Formats: sequence, C-alpha cells, structure tokens
Amino acid sequence: MQRYDMTNITSADGKQATLEQLFCSTSFAGKIPHQLKLFSAINIFLSVTAFLGNTLILIALHKNSSLHPPSKLLFRCLATTDLCVAFITEPLAVSYWMSVVNERSDICRYASTSALITGLVLCSVSLLTSTAISVDRLLALMLRLQYRCVVTLKRTRVIVTAFWVVSAVAATLSLWNSTITLWYSYLVITLCLVTSIFSYTKIYVTLRHSEDRCEPPKQDHAQKEHARQKIPLNIARYRKAVSSALWVQFTLLICYLPYSIVGVVGQVLSNPASDEFSPVSLTKLGTVTVVYLNSSLNPILYCWKINEVRQTVKDTIRQVLFCSSS
Repeated sequence: MQRYDMTNITSADGKQATLEQLFCSTSFAGKIPHQLKLFSAINIFLSVTAFLGNTLILIALHKNSSLHPPSKLLFRCLATTDLCVAFITEPLAVSYWMSVVNERSDICRYASTSALITGLVLCSVSLLTSTAISVDRLLALMLRLQYRCVVTLKRTRVIVTAFWVVSAVAATLSLWNSTITLWYSYLVITLCLVTSIFSYTKIYVTLRHSEDRCEPPKQDHAQKEHARQKIPLNIARYRKAVSSALWVQFTLLICYLPYSIVGVVGQVLSNPASDEFSPVSLTKLGTVTVVYLNSSLNPILYCWKINEVRQTVKDTIRQVLFCSSS
C-alpha cells in the first residue's frame, strides 16, 4: 500500500539518502501542499466510510449462521483487514502527508514508516485471503460431499494465522532490507494471480462441462427451461457464492493494479542524480488512495452479492436507528 522504496539516491548536497528521507525533508514541503491536503481530505472520508461499512459487515457475519464457517472466517478476515486499513493505515497516511505540509520531519519519519509497515501487512493478507477464497470455492465444487470434512474451521484458522504471521515478518524485514520485501511482494502477487486465475477458470470449465453433459443435444425452449429447473438448488447457490468471490477479487485487482503499474514505471524512470519530486511520485500518491478505496468498496460488494449479509446489515441498521430514535 503506502510504499516508498528505501533505495539509496544522491541528494543535491552529494550525500546518500533514501527517497523517504528526501520526501520528509523541507525540500519537498512547498512543492505539493495543496495536493497532499486534497489526498488527506479524501482519505479521511474513505476512512470513515470503510470503518462504518466493515464494522457492519463484521456484525452481519457474526450474526449470520447460514454461511459455511470456514468460508465465513475468510470473509471476516478480509473485512478485518479493511477495517484495519480504515482505523490504522489511512490515519497514519494522512498524518504522514500533513506532516510534510507542516514541515514536521520528526512526525513524518515515524508516520511514513508506520504506514509502510501496516500497509504492507494488510495488503499481503488481503491478497492471500482473497486467493484462499477462490481456492475454497474450487474445493467446494471438486470435493462435493467431502468438502466439509476436508475444509474445516480449525484448518482455516491455521491458514489465516499463517497469512498474518508471514505478512508481518515480510513487512518488518523492509526496515532491514527493502529488497527482500520487494521480492516477497513480486512472489505473492504472482502466486495469488496464478492461483486465482486457475481456480476460477477450473470452476467455469467444470460447470460448463456439467451443463453440456446434462443437457440433451436438441431441446426446444420449454424443455430447456424445464431442465434448468431441475438443476439442484445448491448449484444455484454455489454460483452466487462464486460470483461474490469473483467480484471481490476483481475489485481488489482493479484497485491495486494502478499502484503496481506506477511503481514499476517509477523504478524505470527514476533518476538517481535528482532530488526533484517527480510527477510519477505524485501520481503514486493518487494510486495509494485508489488502493484505500478498495476497503470502502468491499462492504458494498458483500451487501450486493451475498443475500444473507445484506439482510442482516439491513436489520442491524434498523435496530440502530430504532434505538437512537427511542
């Protein structure tokens, strides 16, 4: 998320410094104050919406008993990362940016480092969890009756815990050697993309093959409608579950992709001999806000695509409004 590479570059006075140190210095303070204030205002708004939205989602998931517990745990983990973004990372990022505007280099160093660490942890956990959801949906299709025996709540808890531990270790290593964290990021992104694409492709092919095998070669419209009505209800529900997971994964990809592209472009176009704050660096601030936007969009997706969650959220809002009015 909020990532500024700790690459050594040469400042105007000839001393070695990091990009983070230069950004926190007074040389950049007067260049983009209005942009930083705008980004800060937007992220304060996104922080509030993400906090309220994900709090409602966590309450709804806690109350809901129709979802399979391991699947519900994965969605709760994803909602928790979004809640942490709203409650921790975004406020730290705003403090970081405003400290630059106010030329508070002491606050800037601590806020930028904290935003970097928490951002890396939450970004990694989000990617790993959304990938685990795609694998969970694939296993539900392939294992059928054995699914509940293989995918248990205990095993899912171990996997989720491993996600948090590995992500925290990788993020902490950035303080010691950013190259390790950079390669970890490349590895995680690649593995998550390949695994998710394989899982959803396999699901699509399997369902398509099942439809072709079950449907007679020649049918009129009435016969086709009758055949569709014979499709088991659990398959129809499974399709909705896959659609929900796919939308969450797709939205995450759309929000994270601009940041990754700008990061690569920044590495290619960076000028080690210059201490100027480049347009690419300013664009990167905008893509960070798009990444944070994902935490506000996910609760909307849950309510839109998961009927049980939507109804529970509605009931919770009614209860809150009723209590406040009485």
